[in-house]
Parts: sequence; structure tokens; C-alpha cells
Amino acid sequence: MPGRLARPSLDWLLAFVPAVVAAEYLVPSAQTAIFVGACLAILPLAGWMGRATEHVAEHTGEGIGGLLNATFGNAAELIIALMALRAGLHDVVKASLTGSIIGNILLVLGASALAGGIGRGRQTFNAVAARSQATMLWLAAIALVLPAAYHHLAGPAGSAREIDLSTEIAVVLLVVYALSLVFSLRTHRALFVGEGGDVETVDEGHAVWPLGRALLVLLAATVLIAWMSEILVGTVEHAASALGMTDLFLGVIVVAIIGNAAEHSTAIIAARKNRMDLSLGIAIGSSVQIALFVAPVLVLVSHVLGPRPMDLVFSPAEVLAVVLAVAITGQIAGDGESHWLEGVQLLAVYAIFGIVFYLLPA
Repeated sequence: MPGRLARPSLDWLLAFVPAVVAAEYLVPSAQTAIFVGACLAILPLAGWMGRATEHVAEHTGEGIGGLLNATFGNAAELIIALMALRAGLHDVVKASLTGSIIGNILLVLGASALAGGIGRGRQTFNAVAARSQATMLWLAAIALVLPAAYHHLAGPAGSAREIDLSTEIAVVLLVVYALSLVFSLRTHRALFVGEGGDVETVDEGHAVWPLGRALLVLLAATVLIAWMSEILVGTVEHAASALGMTDLFLGVIVVAIIGNAAEHSTAIIAARKNRMDLSLGIAIGSSVQIALFVAPVLVLVSHVLGPRPMDLVFSPAEVLAVVLAVAITGQIAGDGESHWLEGVQLLAVYAIFGIVFYLLPA
């Protein structure tokens, strides 16, 4: 069965949770080992989070299920960013935001389209909902392009206004994100109801969990991921130096992949079960939530948390990566169907970005 094949057990990695906690207090000098251990500990926790979210989706429907997965899946990114923000590591925060956006729409969606398309001629999904989400991604891209453009056009004379500009844009993005939730969950909810997919129950053929149990597992996994993420961010700079990576590459690629593990597992499994609406809702919805909710919240919170406020002026490489990723995702999501080659194309773009970010000097 697709579900059984797509979900190998990583539960043995749960042993890294107490091991990381012990190492953090007993051998705090082993920074690189703690970083690697925290990354490995997050993987099985993300798997449980994804499994619980899939059961919740059975009770709530595809649209709300995708939103819940995006929300809980982004909890790790938000915690990592808050800890880095408190330490004044704004470049790491921005890199993790960029990595989350492009990672979800290229790596997660690409892997989902590839996994779901194998053995099938094509898969279909709600084109109206997909185009709506793609338009939201373009809004996110515009919100990143314009502060960077202002930074370069205004020059030193405009630097004093960049914080105000970023704060005002953050408020606009939060308002639009709130209205998008009203649109998708209330006024136009019918547009976001996906097709049922294969007649296969979740969790490898077992009965659907009661809603209370699914929510409890979801909450427990989120709390533990947040704890591991806090430990991870405390070791990220030392690990970057020890592993020969720049902070930009570590944030955009490595931390983003670990932080998006929940979306990886659930979106791919949903695609294998021919539930592409749920898969798209997770992948694209998570990027939208990072860009229109998490990033603006971090800008506003930075006024009270950390040594100085954070702006939305991303580096040219980060802006270009987001714009190109949004462009190809909109092209693929706009027609309401996908196949395995489109998954390969998205993964190829992600691989190219990874190479470029790795070779960029610090």
C-alpha cells in the first residue's frame, strides 16, 4: 500500500530527544554534536505531528487539515526564529524564512508531485484554490522585493526609514492573511474542499483516531519540537563554522529542511494517496503562512524582543530565489493537475538554489 511504503518508521530517532537534553546540560561544549542530535530528534517528532494532522484532516476536511498542518508544521520555524531574534541574529532569521518559503513550494511540493505521480498518468486538484494560493505567494514576493528595492534605490539616506517601512508592510500582510483565512474557511470554503483521493484510511489502514487523541498528539509533538528547536538555534553558529557552511546556507537549506520535516512527511503521504488538494494545501499554504504571518509577526515582535528591530530587507540572492520559486510554482499549480515530471522540475530548481547558496561567500 502507498501509505505503508511511504512512511518508514523513524521512531528509533526519538532516543535523540533525551540524549540532546542530557548533552545540553552535561556536555554543553559539544555544540556540533548537539546541533546534529537536535536535527535528528526533530525528524521523528515531525513524523508524529504529520500523522496526527492527517487524522485531524479526516475530521475537518482538506482545507482546514492543510491549514492545521501548515500552522503546526511552522511552529518549529517560528521558535527557531524567535530564539535567533532574541540573540540579534537577524540574518539567520531571514535565511530561515527564505528557506522555509522556497523549501515548501519547491522541495515539499516537488517531492509530493513526484511521489504521487509515480504509477499515475496525472493527478488533479482544485485549480481555483491553487491559483488563489499562488496569488498569495506573489503578494509575499512583492512584499520582499519592494523593501530590498527601497534599500538600494534610497541608499544611505533611506536607511532610517527601513524599519518603519518594514513595520507598515508587516501590518498590511497580517491583515491580508487574516482576510485570506476568512475567505478560505468561511465565505468561500466550498472552493477549498478537495477530492477524497484513494479509498484508503490514514495511518496504514488503521482506524481514524478520535479528534481529541489526534489534537493531543499534535500538541505534544509541537511542544517537543519547540524544545529541540530552541536547543538547535543555540548551536547553529558554532555548527556552521565547524561544518564549513555559511550562516546563509545553513539557514536557507539545512535548518529549513529540518524545520519543514512535518510538511515533508504529510504532504508526500497525502500525494501518494492521491490527495493532492491536501498536499498542495500543506506545501503552498505553509509558504503563504511563513511569508504573510510568521515574517510579519517576527518584524513586530522584534520591537520588544532582541537588541534591535528587524527589517524586511532581504539579500538580493534571497529575493531572487523567492521570486523565481513563486513563478515556477504558479506555473505548475495553475492548471489543476500535476505529474511526476513537474515534481522533478521543482526539485531541480531547489537543487540549483542549494548549489548557489552553498557557493556564495559569507
